[in-house]
Amino acid sequence: MLKKERFRRFLDYFTTHYPEVQTELNFSNPFELLVAVILSAQCTDKRINQISPALFARFPEPESMAAASVEEVFTYIRSVSYPNNKAKHLVGMARMLMTDFGGEIPATLADLQKLPGVGRKTAHVILSVVYNEPTMAVDTHVFRVSHRLGLAPLTTTTPLAVEKALMAHIPKALVPQAHHWLILHGRYICVARSPKCAICPLTDFCKYYEKVVL
Repeated sequence: MLKKERFRRFLDYFTTHYPEVQTELNFSNPFELLVAVILSAQCTDKRINQISPALFARFPEPESMAAASVEEVFTYIRSVSYPNNKAKHLVGMARMLMTDFGGEIPATLADLQKLPGVGRKTAHVILSVVYNEPTMAVDTHVFRVSHRLGLAPLTTTTPLAVEKALMAHIPKALVPQAHHWLILHGRYICVARSPKCAICPLTDFCKYYEKVVL
């Protein structure tokens, strides 16, 4: 099957069945989303949503977090992965927002990546969700599902390479949704161990199913 046909089937299925899709992280403003995405690195959205209400109540905007100590922020996020480093990142991020960006969330990849704790993936999530930019954040789910479905060749061994492979074939208008489609499919169906191929609606064009399951 040609790659163009694989992308067509992928897009047809999700635009038909899940036209409205969004991040599972809970947030009420761009600052809260940025905090949540930084915290979600190597941690589940479920865990972040459990600790975020108290965190956001104490630090509803960059100014209050910028004025806090790393030790205080740590007390709110101690149950997430790597809380020490993330507490440092959050305080540093908030302080840079205040000193360099007037308390506003930057709207460019370059400026976002200046913030402590913000890499390319996190920056792309913010650009996609907050600013509706056609950016593809490649996390472990996107990386895995893209390879298994044959949307990205196995020779694409880095997140950036997978990002470029996907961006070359997904219409810009659908990129923000496609990012979530890949994540959610990887989180609930195409899981890392023992993927749920028996209930997957995409097996008719899935390379993993064809080569490993059949």
